[in-house]
Amino acid sequence: MKKNKITLYTAALVMLLASACKVGKNYQRPAVQLPQKFNAVSQADTNSVANIAWKQFFTDTTLQSLIDKGIKYNYNLQIAIKRIDIAQQQVKQANLLLLPQLNLQVAAQYNRPSKNSLNGISAANFLKSDHIENYIAGLNLSWEIDTWGKIRRQKEAVLAQYLQTFEATRAVQTQLVADIAQGYYNLLMLDKQLSIAQTNLRLSDSTLKLTQLLKNAGEVNLLAVQQADAQRQSTALLVPQLEQSIAIQENALQLLTGQLPAAIARKATLADETFGAELNAGLPAAILARRPDVRASELALVAANAQVGVAQGEMYPSLTLTASGGIESFKSNNWFSIPGSLFGIATGSILQPVFNNRALKTRFEVAKIEREQAVLQFRQSVLNAVGEVTNALVQTQKLGEQRRIATGQVDTLKNAIKNAQLLFKSDMANYLEVITAQTNALQAELNLAAIQRQQLGAAVELYRSLGGGWR
Repeated sequence: MKKNKITLYTAALVMLLASACKVGKNYQRPAVQLPQKFNAVSQADTNSVANIAWKQFFTDTTLQSLIDKGIKYNYNLQIAIKRIDIAQQQVKQANLLLLPQLNLQVAAQYNRPSKNSLNGISAANFLKSDHIENYIAGLNLSWEIDTWGKIRRQKEAVLAQYLQTFEATRAVQTQLVADIAQGYYNLLMLDKQLSIAQTNLRLSDSTLKLTQLLKNAGEVNLLAVQQADAQRQSTALLVPQLEQSIAIQENALQLLTGQLPAAIARKATLADETFGAELNAGLPAAILARRPDVRASELALVAANAQVGVAQGEMYPSLTLTASGGIESFKSNNWFSIPGSLFGIATGSILQPVFNNRALKTRFEVAKIEREQAVLQFRQSVLNAVGEVTNALVQTQKLGEQRRIATGQVDTLKNAIKNAQLLFKSDMANYLEVITAQTNALQAELNLAAIQRQQLGAAVELYRSLGGGWR
């Protein structure tokens, strides 16, 4: 008996020592292709606009208020936060996986067997009764020893999934902040374009009145009046179109912030919106640690790597210790008679899967393929991030050049309108030259407003693509 105990303890000790190992490989970040710097116009330094909190990056108080409301009330972000709460509960459960399970059982059984059955004859002979009763109250303990580190790998996977959910929520916030900023700048562009259209409408009114006076004086014909009127109508048509776009953009911004559709009070103009600091991109390697969607993709890979260890551990022997104890009696009147009703059982078992219709092997192979899939997704997320930053840098540079050219074009065409009007009054230019000058100037001003908006949008996209907006 003593020898058997020594053998059992020795086997248990060997299994416990083996539990110091973990099945599967520890996670190592796979190699990814990263340039030394994003492109020829970027600087290879550690400074990056993504390190700036969104309240410092966006200085417009109206925009800050919209972003703040969006973070508090946007439903997509709230849903993402609820996913974090779910993942936290799963982490709490995973932290207790290494502990034994303990259950309380209270049961009563009444059995009246056939008098001609073996149980009935036994009850009549030994219990002097035509029925059998049994009453039990006890605790049942079950503990699977983490022999191969399978349970620890499971905890690792759950923790990685929690952190992935956390980073995914950050990614939702960065996109939300960018969407609100883009919508706000689009609203300011529409305000500017509406102001341009209204100014040009007043100018067209003056041109139409002048043409009518010249017609009355016999200087021009009816066609000139009709052309001037048609040009005025084209400009007037822009006003309700832009007012419609403004109302729709305001409603869209309100929906992003979790509010009912309504107008948005604002004082800033498109010209007021600038980013004073130089928009540095920083080093490409920093994207791996700073951009939330890339971090989420890597944590998905960490979880997939841990799941390979879990699947591998299921193929190895498992050591389970069980114990139960309590009070038991076949008569209710002496159920709680102590110590007579006390009982206790302790067992240890080693289970080695032999044939499971290849279920465990399939699970292991699938887990390895899913890990390879996660590696590819991680690399793709890094590639996408580098591409987005590079594109935003190109836009920032080229839109600056476009703005300088467009500004010069607007100045030139405004002067052309003045000259055309003076020449028209002096009968040295015809009405078509005046209309053409006004039309070109209107289009140039609208185009300049659009370029200013795109320039602001490129800065927002650079900020988002670098991982800014969740701080």
